[in-house]
Amino acid sequence: MLPIDKVSYSDTITLLRYISNLLIKNMARRKISPNENKREKFLRLATQRTKEVLSRLRILGNCSNRSVYDYNEEDVDKIVSAIKDQIKNTEAKFHFPKHKEFKL
Repeated sequence: MLPIDKVSYSDTITLLRYISNLLIKNMARRKISPNENKREKFLRLATQRTKEVLSRLRILGNCSNRSVYDYNEEDVDKIVSAIKDQIKNTEAKFHFPKHKEFKL
């Protein structure tokens, strides 16, 4: 790898164009509009991520098959407790601002 001060201006521009084209192709493949507003971005990502969480929970439910897996109530309680804790933490992020401004 060349030291940064040895890289030519034209090489830098070429690299930036290459990266820019990759990003544009990636956005087109994902059907992401470059003019997407905050609401549209939230709806797209929240929907996608919620579907992924629900899918993973269904997959986790497959571990309940006692003919394939050996587990006890303590194991189940730990799993459910960890999931509920994370749900509470995630919900709190939506309902409470991270930093409250000081006011008298």
